[in-house]
Amino acid sequence: MILKHYFIILLFINNVSSKSKFTLDEFFNYTTFTSLTVAPDDGQSILIQTLHRIWDRNINEEHLYLHTLSDNNKKLITTQGSSFKPKWKGDLIALILTSNSTNRAKKVKTSDEVQYIHIYSISTDQLVPLMIGKESIHTFIWSTTSMSIYFATRTPWSEEDEETYKNEWKDVIQYREQYRGDTIYRADLENMTLTRIVPLVNISYRVNELICSPDGKQLIYSTKPASSNLERIHDYELFLLDLTNPSLSNPLKLTNNSAIEENLKWSIDGLVFFTVTGKGSVDSEYEDSQGRLYHINISNYRIERWANQFKGQVNDYILLEGGRQGVVILGQLSTETQLYKQQSFSSELIKQNGWNGTYENIATASSGNSSTIVFIHSSYEQPQEVYFINNIDQLNIALPVTSENKLFTKRNLPKGKSYRWINKDDKMEIEGILLYPPDKFEEKNLPLFVLIHGGPYEADTNSFRLDWYYCAAMMATEGWLVLQPNYRGSTGYGDEFLRSIRYQIVSRPAKDILYGVDALIHDGIADYTKLTIGGYSYGAYLTNWIITQTTRFNAALSGAGASEHVADWGLTDIPLASIYMFGGFPWQVPHLYQQEAAIFQIDKVRTPTHIVVPGSDIRVATSENYILERALNSLDILTKLIVLPDEPHLLGNNPWHEKIKLREEIRWLQKYGHICVSACNETFNSASHHTYIQIHTFTFFLLVLLAYFKN
Repeated sequence: MILKHYFIILLFINNVSSKSKFTLDEFFNYTTFTSLTVAPDDGQSILIQTLHRIWDRNINEEHLYLHTLSDNNKKLITTQGSSFKPKWKGDLIALILTSNSTNRAKKVKTSDEVQYIHIYSISTDQLVPLMIGKESIHTFIWSTTSMSIYFATRTPWSEEDEETYKNEWKDVIQYREQYRGDTIYRADLENMTLTRIVPLVNISYRVNELICSPDGKQLIYSTKPASSNLERIHDYELFLLDLTNPSLSNPLKLTNNSAIEENLKWSIDGLVFFTVTGKGSVDSEYEDSQGRLYHINISNYRIERWANQFKGQVNDYILLEGGRQGVVILGQLSTETQLYKQQSFSSELIKQNGWNGTYENIATASSGNSSTIVFIHSSYEQPQEVYFINNIDQLNIALPVTSENKLFTKRNLPKGKSYRWINKDDKMEIEGILLYPPDKFEEKNLPLFVLIHGGPYEADTNSFRLDWYYCAAMMATEGWLVLQPNYRGSTGYGDEFLRSIRYQIVSRPAKDILYGVDALIHDGIADYTKLTIGGYSYGAYLTNWIITQTTRFNAALSGAGASEHVADWGLTDIPLASIYMFGGFPWQVPHLYQQEAAIFQIDKVRTPTHIVVPGSDIRVATSENYILERALNSLDILTKLIVLPDEPHLLGNNPWHEKIKLREEIRWLQKYGHICVSACNETFNSASHHTYIQIHTFTFFLLVLLAYFKN
């Protein structure tokens, strides 16, 4: 009998993973890949840019490596990469580098700071700076040869105009008058030496992207407002510049629609491809939709849509052999992001046979001479790495290029699965991701943390990402069952699903989320006495609203969110989003702006709430967070607000800010998340909708053992 008991204990021990869990320090040393580009001539070299946290200098660095596929060699080019994707021409690579100074960490640009485009030669291993001027470079592109680079900066003042302005206005800022349009230039090179800079055209907008035609005779550029604020949709258009015409003062306007065109590529047969992602419509008045792919024919200016039968979101795309073999898109459908091929805009879209999970950052040679295709892949338990193939049909046998995140394959990771439920108000099916704590996959009665994604035009998918925003794996490792709901407004479920939050921007998706919590309690998966919730950006909008609708949550995390919408419209850099969501300006539909605002129901909150404020946020004004904290403090609700100095909305300046944010949020959940107050009875009664019995997993295990020993 003793041997039997010993055998049972051994089986139990062997079922527990021998791998250790990752720590918070390891979590923040995860490598994120920020860009991929392929050598245009032979496709045997890949530029890979990665993000690294430099703790002793309080900065994040972008490291740019050159990987050679033939010998798997890896060479560091620079630790000063930037958000600009490197541009390749032959064995030359054009780069915009950032400074690793304190000013760089704080995003400060002094008036006498000189701007450069750097050229790196693979053959000589030289990195040469080309001095451009004092105005920041907005975008750049090679000509069809390595003899010229086109770039755009804000149109500089003459010394006389600048002196006149300073004498009259001193340090006073004229709000809208401070913005100036751009000038597009051509920089001519000889042996990696700058010979001259030629201004081509002045425009009243800011240039967002530049691309050069395959024959080198034309430039196409996309525009946005000089202020970069999303206020008028018609500031975003495509223009063509004829480089063979000596009179370049009147670029040809190619589009006149209600869309924001991005991710431009020029095919070898005269088609210019672009995406429109959640920002307007090519076909009608302004209306948001999931990501779509289009081309415009330069000969007749006709626009056609690719993958028009695809229900999900187009995240990215490449042209196969310069467009001769059609396109490959990264398409997110439900919780999977897969690769799809389409020969022409009118042909069938074919899903490629690949791995489950999420494909990202696909790239191939821009010239079409190479068949090498590279991409990033990850899934619930497989960290991000770069892979390559020589043919799109080889997707399921792709070979790894990197092993940057190998450490995490040696750790005991959370396991994930898709979970679906019904919003009982209108019978809509909603899906989300469940991420279980290590060694507790599909166990019952677990403490729950609801992590709400931002956007709202985003989605949580079968992927492996680790940072201050994608923190589900860290929370699961801390013992929480994490529900990541793809509420209405999320991508991957059709345009109607995405648009259905209009006029009900928090109330409708909040119901989707709360019914998901109900379902988890009903199924015995979540412990109704240990419920917590949180989100960042739009996820915080929803968090702030939800804690006014129910007291079932023991703790809440709110980061860079709003609790009212008039000041949010007035202070954000994307006011058009509010106008679209509410169907008008605040004075046109004031009842909707108030009806969907948490601040007017804040007296119902009982949930201890932790608040994070990026100090230099212009996407969601910092004042919104102070309003929330003041309201909760006035009501004697437990609350704590922490400020991350000099940080923009998406952080990124100082890695310590990211780490402290997540560390303090974990502590808040640990301190208050397991304390059930009056919320328990409300949760049990409102969530169940019928009688059911909850049995704790540990109690059930003991009962089984007692029954066994009794026999």
